[in-house]
Amino acid sequence: MSSSRNNSIANPPSPGAVQRLRLLLSLAVHDLLHDRKVALCIVFSLVAVIAPLLLLFGLKSGIVGQLRTELLNDPRNLEVRMLGNGNFSRDWFEQLAARPEVGFSIPLTRALNTQADLVHNSQNFVANAEIIPTGKGDPLLADVAQPEDGEHLVLSASAAKRLQVKVGDALSFFVTRKLDGENERGKVSMVVSGILDEAKFPRPAAFVTLSRLTSMEDFRDGIRLPEYGIDTGKSATERQRFAKARLYARDIDSVAPLADWLNQQHIETVTQQAQIESVRSITYVLGVIFAVIAWVSLLGCIASLIGAFLANIDRKRKDMAVLRLLGFQGQAVALYIVLQALLLTLAAFGLGLLLYFVGSSLFNHQLGQHLPGNTFVCHLEFTHIVLALVSALAIAVLVAGFGAVRAIQIQPAESLRDI
Repeated sequence: MSSSRNNSIANPPSPGAVQRLRLLLSLAVHDLLHDRKVALCIVFSLVAVIAPLLLLFGLKSGIVGQLRTELLNDPRNLEVRMLGNGNFSRDWFEQLAARPEVGFSIPLTRALNTQADLVHNSQNFVANAEIIPTGKGDPLLADVAQPEDGEHLVLSASAAKRLQVKVGDALSFFVTRKLDGENERGKVSMVVSGILDEAKFPRPAAFVTLSRLTSMEDFRDGIRLPEYGIDTGKSATERQRFAKARLYARDIDSVAPLADWLNQQHIETVTQQAQIESVRSITYVLGVIFAVIAWVSLLGCIASLIGAFLANIDRKRKDMAVLRLLGFQGQAVALYIVLQALLLTLAAFGLGLLLYFVGSSLFNHQLGQHLPGNTFVCHLEFTHIVLALVSALAIAVLVAGFGAVRAIQIQPAESLRDI
């Protein structure tokens, strides 16, 4: 049992194999240093391809990546806005929320009932501010605290600026109505639980719980709600229907299918699909441009390298024959050729990467200053660089394989012809 177990374990490389590999590596390095002019020509020809490709891919990754990041990080691009007012039951909203394309949905009351006055003091107030329902999972409020109950709200940055309030401050929430010919103004005291960044919602608005929004509509419909400080009105009834939904798709790719599903139910919608398609078109165009340039450059580089390696092997046929005469097998000579190709590619990639960093810095400095924020125009992730290095080494091995086939065919007797 123990012997079979030992046989199943791979034996480590023998000391002799490691020494032979070191010897081949040493010979390859010394040969390149001795024939440095030819080696430099091969290195520079590789750099001429690697550096521009890295810059091109960096520009594609930077520009398209930035556009796509901004597209994904702006929740407004996920919004599917329903036009007009309908009459939808709770069952319909449950069916909507269960769809796989939906990321967030919440009922909305009639558009005329989604406004209220926000007052901090006699000098700081917002008349007819938008009142928007929110709940768990709201993509707009992902970075701020959700309203805990009907006594809390989240303000947009512009509303908070007009009111001169901060998180934790109290303000008055006023709703007006006309009942039996008399104008009435209900008032509720509310606390600011968060302030939304202006980039996400530029207009003056307050985000409240759905219960607060529905109570506003009920108040305007003449329902008696003592919480607003007014005892007049009729008794409340359980709300069963809503005018529309505040709706966000699960991701960018779900916007169009969700809008189509609503349109099939004769519900008109507005989306940012045009902007989404614009970014996709830019991505596709840049991808095609990069692919064509990359393949043309790579094929030209491979062809030139094959010619260079074959010519170099023909020039060194006598040296290869001497190696065979000294006892090197054909596989060792082939490995010798491959090691030289890998060394040259590593040197070329290092120089190309250095030139990429210089070029990307110039791009980011010269072009980035004309773009908003901290936008960069040329950028490669570490994984991209590693992938590029692996690809370059793989191409080097492939090209060296052609030369290795030629080198294996060299016979030891060729070294004796000139004696």
